[in-house]
Amino acid sequence: TLPSSSPPPTIPELYFLIARFLEAGPCQKAAEVGVFLLPKRLDWTGQEHPGTYENLVRLYRHITPDHLLQVCTRVCPLLEREVPASVPGLTSLLGAGRQNLLRTAKSDIHANFGTLVAQNCRSH
Repeated sequence: TLPSSSPPPTIPELYFLIARFLEAGPCQKAAEVGVFLLPKRLDWTGQEHPGTYENLVRLYRHITPDHLLQVCTRVCPLLEREVPASVPGLTSLLGAGRQNLLRTAKSDIHANFGTLVAQNCRSH
């Protein structure tokens, strides 16, 4: 969960990427993002103004509707090289345990230790 007092600055960017992804598929109505969710723009005096979806699309022409999908597709192999999953080659954004995209080498050690302890406790 995110602390409500200081959300990461990437949240509005993520909403924009989600809207771009949705607009190219069957959920086009869902892509209509509220202005308050999008990144704000700064004018020449440094004042913030609400961003518009159309302006963001023009500003970030390099962001295609499948950009978020490409990011997700690239994350799995990168993580696999750093912290191998329990089933090599099986990629899912929804995995748990050693298939979880948020796994770390440290969490893997703790999971293995917990499994080892549980197995030893049952055998005694």
